[in-house]
Amino acid sequence: MLDLGEIRDKIDVIDRQLVALFEERMKLCKDVAEYKIETGKKVLDPEREKAKLAAVRAMVVNPENVHAIDDLFSQIMANSRKMQYRLLEETTQTLREPYEAVDEVNKDGVTVVYQGVPGAYSYIAMQRYFGKDVKNFAVPAWRDAMEAVKNGSADYAVLPIENSTTGIVAGVYDLLQEYNNYIIAETYVKVEHALLGLPGTKLDDVKTVYSHPQGFMQCEHFLSQYGWEQISQANTAGSAKRVLEEKDPTQVAIASEEAASVYGLEVLKHSINDLDNNTTRFVIVTNTRRFVKNAQKMSIVFETKNEAGTLYNLLSHIVYNGLDMNKIESRPIEGREWEFRFFVDFEGNIDDARVMNALRGIEEEAVAIKLLGNY
Repeated sequence: MLDLGEIRDKIDVIDRQLVALFEERMKLCKDVAEYKIETGKKVLDPEREKAKLAAVRAMVVNPENVHAIDDLFSQIMANSRKMQYRLLEETTQTLREPYEAVDEVNKDGVTVVYQGVPGAYSYIAMQRYFGKDVKNFAVPAWRDAMEAVKNGSADYAVLPIENSTTGIVAGVYDLLQEYNNYIIAETYVKVEHALLGLPGTKLDDVKTVYSHPQGFMQCEHFLSQYGWEQISQANTAGSAKRVLEEKDPTQVAIASEEAASVYGLEVLKHSINDLDNNTTRFVIVTNTRRFVKNAQKMSIVFETKNEAGTLYNLLSHIVYNGLDMNKIESRPIEGREWEFRFFVDFEGNIDDARVMNALRGIEEEAVAIKLLGNY
C-alpha cells in the first residue's frame, strides 16, 4: 500500500522545482518586456502564443493531461503579460489620457439637466445632491440630457442607472458608451411611492390610476386590492401632473410625495410600494475628464472577441492587481449578432498603479475599452 506522507513529500520536491523554474521563466519574460519597451513591440502576440500552446501540447505524453497543460501554460503566459504591462505602465509608455483631478464636485453656479418633470425621482435626486436652489431644466429623454451636457447647455446631468428591484436602466448604459461624457459622482434615492389624487378624492370613487410601468410593478400588491384601470405614463411625476390637469376625482396617480407637493395633490395613501428597500442609483455626468481626487469606484465598458475565454482573461487583470470587482453587466452590440459590450465597476482610483495596470492590460487585449468615470 502506498504511503500518503511519502507521496506528499515527493510532490513537495516537484513543487519547489516548479516554483524555481517559474521564477526563472519570469526573469526571462522581464528581459522580453524590456526589449519590447525599447522596440515598441506590442506585449500580446496572439500567433506566438498559439504556436507556443501547440508546441507544449505536443510534448505531453499522457493524452489525459493535454487540456490541463494547455490551461496551465495559458495562465503562465497570461501572468507574463500582466508583468509586462506593469513594466510598460511604469515607464513613460502609459496609455492614460489627461484628466483633471478636483477636490470635490463643483455645485456652485452650475446648471443641471434631468429627464422628466418636476417631482420625478430624477428631479428628487438632483435636488438632494445639488440643493434645492440649483439652476436646472428638464428634458423629455435621457438622450436629450446627454446632448445638453455634451453641448455645454448643462454642466451636469442626473441619470438613473439601476434600481435595486428592477435592475439596470439599459438605455442609460448604452448612452454612457455612446457619448464622451463621464461619471463624476453617484447618489441614491429610496423609492417611496404614494397614491396621489385631487384634494378630497375618495378611494371608492376612483376608476383610473396613472403611473410609470415600473410604478405599477412596484405597487402590485397594493393595486391588487382594487379593480382600477392602469394607464402607463412616461414617468411617475408626469402621472401626477396629468391628474392635476384633468381635474377628474376618479383619477389618481402613483408617484412620490414630492410630486404631490409640486402639483398640489393630496397624499391618499403613504408608502404603497411592495418592498421597503427599493432604491434607485443615479449617476452625475459631465462632459470633461474630471474626477474627484479621493474617488474609489471605476466604471469601464469594453468589447471582447467572440472567442472562448476572452472575457475571463480580461477580467483577470482586475483580479491579478488585487482590485475588487463589484458589478458586471452585458449589453448587445447593435448590428453585430451575438456580440456584447461589458460594463464593469470595480474599486480603485485612477492614480493607483494597480488600477492603471489593470486598465492597461484590458486595453491591450480588448477589442475596445472606454473609461466611463472614476467617482
